[in-house]
Amino acid sequence: MWFGAELRRRRIEAGLSLGELAHLICFSKGHLSKIERGVKAPSHDLAQLCDSALNAGGQLSGLISAPERSTVATPLAEADVTTPWTLRMHAGGESDFVAFDRASLGAGAMPSTLVSWSLAPPPFESGESNAALPYFRTVFDEFRRMGQLFGPAVVAQLCIAATSALRGMAHQARPADRDTVLRLASRFAEYTGWMAQEAGSDAASLWWTEQAVQLAADSGDDELAAYALVRRAELALYTGDSVATVQLARRAAQQARSARIRGLAAQREAQGHALVGDRDACRRALDRGAELTSGAAPPGGGEPVLGSIHLPDLTAFVAGWCMHDLGSPADAVTLLGDGLDAIPPESRRARARYGARLALALANVGDIEQACAIAELVASHVALIDSATIRADLLRLSRALNRWPKNPTVRRTLPHIAIGLHTHRTGPETPA
Repeated sequence: MWFGAELRRRRIEAGLSLGELAHLICFSKGHLSKIERGVKAPSHDLAQLCDSALNAGGQLSGLISAPERSTVATPLAEADVTTPWTLRMHAGGESDFVAFDRASLGAGAMPSTLVSWSLAPPPFESGESNAALPYFRTVFDEFRRMGQLFGPAVVAQLCIAATSALRGMAHQARPADRDTVLRLASRFAEYTGWMAQEAGSDAASLWWTEQAVQLAADSGDDELAAYALVRRAELALYTGDSVATVQLARRAAQQARSARIRGLAAQREAQGHALVGDRDACRRALDRGAELTSGAAPPGGGEPVLGSIHLPDLTAFVAGWCMHDLGSPADAVTLLGDGLDAIPPESRRARARYGARLALALANVGDIEQACAIAELVASHVALIDSATIRADLLRLSRALNRWPKNPTVRRTLPHIAIGLHTHRTGPETPA
């Protein structure tokens, strides 16, 4: 009720009729009338659009609850990297992962089995571990490419196995090689955390990210700890927690040494400001992020690059994301533009992430035909890559398109979106 009354007050103060405001934000006059009268509850997207149209500076968005997104769990206690791990792979392709507390490994703690198979890591005394690293480095790049094509259920268990193998190698490696082995293990663990987030398990994502931080710290690399704060800020962003997003991003920027991580932190901070309609703070953070990332070393070569490497223009993508959340979908469309065509067809996850945001912006400016064409592409990709984060945007897109229920293109597209929304498989579990 409060929202409707405040919307009406600001609309009248701006000299706009109900029909004029409805036209500006691409909602029907009847729907907006029900919002003002308190008959219908406003969506977060509608509030952001009204904020922008009425120059309310986020005041209208602040009157409603945060967007409906997955809940971020409280971070689990940090586990010792020597904790035993078990990855169980079942006949149907399902898998689960457990990290055991040593105190629980007494007699009878493990179920009896018909077959037991054990492999101990061989001793590496003559530089063999260093010779094996280029192969693991190549495997990491391949797993990242697989993560663009398939869902977490396929990729995560491979990453877990590689992390465990490298962790075992580190215990046997010469001191001169140990740090290099642990750093690569930390990158596998961090990517496992990303796959866990894509599977919709925020608690598992946090656990694996903490494992990555600890493995990296044991190798003398504390930069991953700063990037972990960027990842935690992203989890907060997807719950609509703007305060936590901004605070975590700022902590990451203070802690990071590299320009790239500081730039990624600034971009995440900008997205946090956009959630609450703080356009000036968002713009400052975007400018800072663009300056830092443009001066950073380009991806490729050496150690694996942290953060996205599949979006051709990450700066434009984040800026377009922010403009949409600020209630300026036309600006978002301008920024995102033809960027989807620049993403290779095999990068399905990147194409779906980019396409979902572009389609959402197109729907909110009333370009229904183009929005639906991209929505069908996104839905087909999500059904294959099983992304919880992209699915959240696909749900918003479905709600946006439902404003045109009689449009034949919308009626054809919505069933495709429904399939994408309901093809969800189990991903990496939170360690017990």
